[in-house]
Amino acid sequence: MGESSVSPMARPLFWGENMSGAEEKEMAERGASIRYPEDIYSVVRHWAKRREENFLTVTLNAAHGVIKVHHITKGLVNRTMVHPHECFCPAIKDYASSVAVVHNHPSGNVNPSAEDDAITERLSQAACILGFNFMDHLIIAPGGNFFSFRREGMIKDNFTGEENREFIGYLAAERRSR
Repeated sequence: MGESSVSPMARPLFWGENMSGAEEKEMAERGASIRYPEDIYSVVRHWAKRREENFLTVTLNAAHGVIKVHHITKGLVNRTMVHPHECFCPAIKDYASSVAVVHNHPSGNVNPSAEDDAITERLSQAACILGFNFMDHLIIAPGGNFFSFRREGMIKDNFTGEENREFIGYLAAERRSR
């Protein structure tokens, strides 16, 4: 199926581009800066109420400003399929320095499954190979709850740069204080 056979309305989905919500667009235009997992959540929180699982990639510039939120996949009520290619292709196109990934759990339970753990490890490894800073993987749910793999120490550091050390330092200090 070529570009000409896709309707103009469907073209953004065909090309894997994002159809941002007004909030995501505003955050990107303002150059919202990501310093903590809560900052990532504030950019994507409206996705928490979806009835099916959705997987997102948030692309960030070198100063951790939001470039764009990309909708990667839409799944079923209890799972979605994702592959590193789909997650990092938008980051390459955006000339991003860092990425965060997010998916929702419609059930309201933000505890990661074995599949969530496995894809996080795979995406972290792929980010390292591709030269991206893998900021975090959030699981979000209705009611304002979220789980941060980085906060829980489940993502190995592949960061460079002072602003990245700040993000890691904050989370490490938070883990020690528990």
